[in-house]
Amino acid sequence: MSGGEVTGGPRPVRVLVVEDEELTAAAHAEYVARLDGFEVAATARNARAALEAVARSRDTGRPVDLVLLDMNLPDRPGLDVARLIRGSGTEVDIMVISAANDVPTVRAAATTGIVGYLIKPFAFADFAAKMRGYRTYRRALSAGRPGAVAQDEVDRALAALHHDASVGVPKGMAPETLDRITKLLREGDRACSASELAERLGISRVTARRYLEHLARVHQVTRAPRHGQAGRPELEYRWSS
Repeated sequence: MSGGEVTGGPRPVRVLVVEDEELTAAAHAEYVARLDGFEVAATARNARAALEAVARSRDTGRPVDLVLLDMNLPDRPGLDVARLIRGSGTEVDIMVISAANDVPTVRAAATTGIVGYLIKPFAFADFAAKMRGYRTYRRALSAGRPGAVAQDEVDRALAALHHDASVGVPKGMAPETLDRITKLLREGDRACSASELAERLGISRVTARRYLEHLARVHQVTRAPRHGQAGRPELEYRWSS
């Protein structure tokens, strides 16, 4: 299953859904498939299957990047799964998706180095915001990226994990439109103005500007005046990660 990644662009983030309830597992997998830049690597209904899926993906050269982990599994707690994954040395990120919202569980999960915690039940917009924040974080601090990173890059990457997740999609904005805009900016090779974006998507310039300003606020795009043209300077926006 794929989130519609364009051939030749960044490879999709491979996601393992770990959830014991069949309908919920299917729903989470569908949510992942709806997002640009993500694909479902596998689903697992218990801890044993989850650990086997992570190991198998690593051994076959198509590693899982992100585990969506429930805390309440039938054979052993999700916390054990997180600790075993960490202990194996496997380079995979973990995001908890669970109804467990007691303080001890949340604190214990945090000690395993999770990149997010989403409490059930939730809306798709909340899920999408978490995943977009993770995608920004991952691309900013990719393990395969050459060279070192500056302090402001680290700050932006870590902020993305919490910023998108906390604000979600603002009222009056459509998640589908936000996904289309982020896809265009991420795959483009140059900065884009609100007017150019509006023309490409068939929306008004005011609407395009509103979405672009939101992305700037959550540090997913940078903005700067466009120089070298007659008349009033226009802002241009560039994907920051």
